[in-house]
Amino acid sequence: MTAGDGIDRIAPTVRPGGRAAMRQRWSRLLFLHWPIRADEMWPLLPRGVDLDTHDGQAWVGLVPFVVTGARPVLLPAVPGLSSFVEVNVRTYVHYRGRDPGVWFFSLDASSRVAVFVARRLYHLAYRFAEMTADVRGDRVHFRSRRIAPGPRPGTCAVEYEPRGAVAPAAAGTLEHFLLERYVLYSTDGRRLYQGRVHHPPYPTQAAAVDGLAEDLIAAAGLLRPPCDPLVHYASGVDVEVFALTTLD
Repeated sequence: MTAGDGIDRIAPTVRPGGRAAMRQRWSRLLFLHWPIRADEMWPLLPRGVDLDTHDGQAWVGLVPFVVTGARPVLLPAVPGLSSFVEVNVRTYVHYRGRDPGVWFFSLDASSRVAVFVARRLYHLAYRFAEMTADVRGDRVHFRSRRIAPGPRPGTCAVEYEPRGAVAPAAAGTLEHFLLERYVLYSTDGRRLYQGRVHHPPYPTQAAAVDGLAEDLIAAAGLLRPPCDPLVHYASGVDVEVFALTTLD
């Protein structure tokens, strides 16, 4: 299925061939999205990718969640190393009219090991942070404070809980455009890379959000719009992570 812009947004949801490099589970995901002007976004993107828009509108996302069971595919999970908390700031890009994916401005995580591995092997802008995701029933009390490396400030606090019926986002909708992303892009400053992940469609729900206070979007160089965000929640998915490939 292709969108009105001619980009195939279903093909990336199909599992790539070959063996995954890592497995992990993403749980208690909160997706917050704000519309943002494309001319603010373009200067922050690396050479080689194009800004992906929905009906001409660009978006910035803030996504806190919990990671468990992170491990290389042939090794068991290691207690104390395989579980951590994460929050990322992202937008959406494609490569020459295909492979719609994610560009991460930042990814803060509570595991120094995860930060080291992701920076070294995936060339992603991971940063170590003091983080907690205190779960009480269905409610998540999320807190994050970036430690290193900069730029600082880099904090996020939010409380959230799911509401309503669970259903995957329908192809062609804004929800599908924002949530169902299976391609990532990264760069080491010289080359552009593409990575793939695979998981079942997110079990998407509405969510109640309280007490949002963050400066991660500003730290990325963007001015967060004053409007309320679009809000989505997913309880969790099992994820396969594949090795990077070089694009240029």
